[in-house]
Amino acid sequence: MILWGFNMDKAAVLFSGGKDSTRTIHWCLESGYDVKCLVTLVPERDDSWMYHVPNINLVDKLAEAIGIPLVKKPSSGIKEKEVDDMKEALSGLDVDCVACGGIASNYQKTRIERVCNELGLELLAPFWGVDPEKFMRETIRLGFDVRFVGVYADGFDKSWLGRKLDEQSLKELIKLNSKYGVSLVGEGGEFESICLDGPIFKKRLETIDSEIIWDDKANSGWMKIRKVKLI
Repeated sequence: MILWGFNMDKAAVLFSGGKDSTRTIHWCLESGYDVKCLVTLVPERDDSWMYHVPNINLVDKLAEAIGIPLVKKPSSGIKEKEVDDMKEALSGLDVDCVACGGIASNYQKTRIERVCNELGLELLAPFWGVDPEKFMRETIRLGFDVRFVGVYADGFDKSWLGRKLDEQSLKELIKLNSKYGVSLVGEGGEFESICLDGPIFKKRLETIDSEIIWDDKANSGWMKIRKVKLI
């Protein structure tokens, strides 16, 4: 349940469709912010330093399911230039603050901070420095339907793709963290996620058509979701 507060600052939330940015929307609403829009930068390269790539095509449907307008802009995906792309996307918005779901990536946080300072906007990073295990358990407890859609680190295999974040998968993640040093929240790029449902959703997404793209040599891959429907 969302607990509506009295802080009516207008906020934009940087949104990728993954667990961190979706949790950030929930936090903003729970804290009483007036979330005017979600902002997605769509990188033109797969090796973007700043932005989420797997299944970024689903942000339109996700924003519709949540019920908040989406501002979507292309980004070069080129290191540092993509920061300018974010500044351009945020500069015309009628908001007081920008919220991001960063947990441990100094690279991303410092650049978002710089853009916000240049535009005179407050940066909200509600989960910065949070205990990773606590964050994941809270995500499960709140009822977010988070799926693993990309795995890129030792210890993962193809069976993780499409798998739901629950107590069992978290237990196995903790083992991978102990054995290989895998971040429990994927902040090192070890995995990518997508959130298909949760307490802020007016509708949930159901996957209709998807494909597993796997590289046996690299022992990594991702789940390409081609088609979804809103339920």
